[in-house]
Amino acid sequence: MSTATAGETTATAAAAPSQRNGLPGRSRRPGAGIRGRESFYGWLFVSPAILIVGLFLAVPMLLALYVSFSNWNGLGSPLGNSTLVGGENYAKVMVDSGLARTDFGTALRNNFYYVLFVVPLQTALALFLAVQVNRRILRGRGFFRTAFYFPSVTSSIAITTIFLFLFTSSGAVNSVLAAIGVAGPNWFNDPTGVLHQFFGLFGVTQAPAWLSGGDLLGLTAWDWLSGPSVAMVTLIILAIFTTSGTFMLLFLAALQNVGAEIDEAAMVDGAGAFRRFFSVTLPMLKPTLFTVLTLGLIGTWQVFDQIYLTGGGAPAKTLLTPAYLAYERSFTDLKWGQGAAIAFVLFGIIVALTLLQRYVLRDRDLGRSGARRAQKADARFKRLAAAGAAKRSTSGGSDAGTAGGSSGRAAGGSNGHDGSKGAQR
Repeated sequence: MSTATAGETTATAAAAPSQRNGLPGRSRRPGAGIRGRESFYGWLFVSPAILIVGLFLAVPMLLALYVSFSNWNGLGSPLGNSTLVGGENYAKVMVDSGLARTDFGTALRNNFYYVLFVVPLQTALALFLAVQVNRRILRGRGFFRTAFYFPSVTSSIAITTIFLFLFTSSGAVNSVLAAIGVAGPNWFNDPTGVLHQFFGLFGVTQAPAWLSGGDLLGLTAWDWLSGPSVAMVTLIILAIFTTSGTFMLLFLAALQNVGAEIDEAAMVDGAGAFRRFFSVTLPMLKPTLFTVLTLGLIGTWQVFDQIYLTGGGAPAKTLLTPAYLAYERSFTDLKWGQGAAIAFVLFGIIVALTLLQRYVLRDRDLGRSGARRAQKADARFKRLAAAGAAKRSTSGGSDAGTAGGSSGRAAGGSNGHDGSKGAQR
């Protein structure tokens, strides 16, 4: 009897899921139910975005990679009107002696100094502005935030054109400099490197013998040490002016996520304003700092529109950049293979510098030596804490003994005094 009852119970339990699903006689399949087709519908929803990204990003990149290894001249389809030439295009811009290699080296030098000055200065200025407009005592914070951000939303073409008028030989900048007795340069027509001008102050106007040799991408060591030209300095000022507002908003959002109680705790511990900023606030902004530096690095290595408007590299190719050089090789010289090769070399430079930046700004572990130092410090702290506790307990015991002896003497004195009174009575 019990065996039959157990069998009926098992059969009822097995049939229960199918009955709950409204499908008598059918068991639930593995993975069926409310989340059974979730993966399918998820891929269905993201498939339009994947299709668009693949069609307009992945396919063009693969086609450009193919062009960089071919001799396509821009006429017709590259798949049927070109032949593969291997790494010839890369060799022409990086290895083989010639104008293509020299121009690429000049473009890299110019862009290197542009990145070297723009990225740190625009990051520092953006952080400074964010700290100022985040202060509670500042009146009109909304106005200043809008004013600082306004150049970022203005057309780069319009701002570059305005700068061309401001920095002409007879422009407003030179007029202001003349008013204080300084003769301003011919900004956009001066190809002299600022470092060469600095060396000239000490009488070094020619390349020393130990700097005149070498050949790195068609340039000597003296050429690489020229620094940005006077014309490039103008574009550096322009880039800092137009991009600091955008990065200011990123830092401002990060600063507003820093709790006020953290700053107050540091203030209670006796930290000053600079100590609180560099030891408390700035470390908490590290993720935002990495984002700002990465965006600045990518944007400065891809500068194009300002170069196009100011004459395509003039004066003396001191404004030439890899992005503009790739455009010129492709659309002007119809050497699309070289243009694509330059673009992929630039892509590799950006990726390498981004990874290096991420490595530098990483959260560092203690390591073995750091762990040993931490253990020693922890042991020393425990010894000091134990010694302090023992000292407090000893002093507490001696104080209690002293208090007990005093109480006993006081009690004995009072008893003797009462005894003397009784004898007198």
